[in-house]
Amino acid sequence: MSITLSVAIYFIVWWTVLFAVLPIGLRTQEEDGHVVPGTPASAPTQPRFLLILALTSLISAAVFGLIYAVVVWQIIDWDRLIPFGPGR
Repeated sequence: MSITLSVAIYFIVWWTVLFAVLPIGLRTQEEDGHVVPGTPASAPTQPRFLLILALTSLISAAVFGLIYAVVVWQIIDWDRLIPFGPGR
């Protein structure tokens, strides 16, 4: 697997995991009972961006590691998975 492909896959995995991690532990202003005037009630009270970024990076690294292992060690036989692919 090339460096460029690895970076592209990690980038896609990272963004996908980010959107899965964002709502974890989120408390809205409406839930806390204190809505700041001029903001929506669904706005978070304490976003905790650094925790979300760290958790996203750790989970993404694990998922990317699994993808890398599958590709490099050829755990999945792609010829059997796609019987009418290129070269057939």
